[in-house]
Amino acid sequence: MSDLLPSRRSALRVLAGIGALALGATACGPGESGPSGAGGTTGPTSGTDEELRMPAEWESHARTFMAWPALESVWEDDLPYVRQDIARVARAISEYEYVVMMARPDQLAAAQKACGRGVEVIPLAVDDLWARDTVPVFVEEGGKVTGVDFNFSGWGNKQTHANDARVGRKLLSKYGTPRIQTSIVAEGGSFETDGEGTLLITESSIVNDNRNPGKSRAQIEAELKELLGMEKVIWLKGVRGEDITDAHVDSLVRFTAPGVILLDRAFPGMPADSWSRSSDQAKAVLSEATDAQGRAFEVIDLPQPDPDRITGYTDDFLSTYANFYVGNDAVYMPKFGDRKADDRARGILQEHFPKRDIVQLNIDTIATGGGGIHCSTHDQPGKPVD
Repeated sequence: MSDLLPSRRSALRVLAGIGALALGATACGPGESGPSGAGGTTGPTSGTDEELRMPAEWESHARTFMAWPALESVWEDDLPYVRQDIARVARAISEYEYVVMMARPDQLAAAQKACGRGVEVIPLAVDDLWARDTVPVFVEEGGKVTGVDFNFSGWGNKQTHANDARVGRKLLSKYGTPRIQTSIVAEGGSFETDGEGTLLITESSIVNDNRNPGKSRAQIEAELKELLGMEKVIWLKGVRGEDITDAHVDSLVRFTAPGVILLDRAFPGMPADSWSRSSDQAKAVLSEATDAQGRAFEVIDLPQPDPDRITGYTDDFLSTYANFYVGNDAVYMPKFGDRKADDRARGILQEHFPKRDIVQLNIDTIATGGGGIHCSTHDQPGKPVD
């Protein structure tokens, strides 16, 4: 991949260098239609005895959504290879649950051929593969699922994603799912929950003027609690300005059960940097915190591979194992080429998900773009589709 590729991890550096951070809002940020949006509502529905909640990822999925990368301007010569990675992930997940791949109409046939008959490919205009961030966050109340649209803005207008900004509205309309458009700008990768009212989030990715100017942490927390049914929000510092997401939580800490967290850690012996210091800060916060039910956390280190042994390349390569995806009956994790580290991470995940298969996948091109398997998938809760 070109050193100048505007990937998720490299775009901030590249765009700042050419003065493009002043591009303005994408086509469907909060500035387009306001907090209510077309066809949306301003807050969660009520009128049932069931509590509003955001389910944990290990709960039952109706389907997994993914997106077919569309733009040569983003991936350049690596576009065929990142499509191979996405097709590989989609085929692997489709062995266990229903997968819906969104693709531009003119790319529909190619996506279907690559993904195979086990994946449903639907015509829906997308720009890139980051379904975790563009698909709405799903909540449940009274047995009904609603999509919370967080106004995807290209990670604070660092990239222009006119089609991806409309994915939330179009996808929910297609499936007849109620939609809430918020006054907050955020992405799905910003949120990690235990399904029991606890939310983990990095300040850097949401209490940030590139997404929510003028909003305080307290204001954002109050709205998140109302929208997602949370009782407690635990804030981690994160890292500002060094990757396009401003350090999403899903590459740092992940729940495996209520009260149990896996924490991304640098490969032993590596010099300290902003990312390892972020991990240290998260560990310190979590060691003193309790969840919404009053439990202390058990925090387990999930060490990264040896950077000299991985098969990927570029400074933007995301070599964390924490960006795994928990599906129905399987967990999908990256395989980076450091056999010892890959095996160790696989063992840790198997210990924490003993009833699920652990599926290791090569995603080197996706990782070169600064993302992983979790970034490229988005679960919809509910009874599995036959």
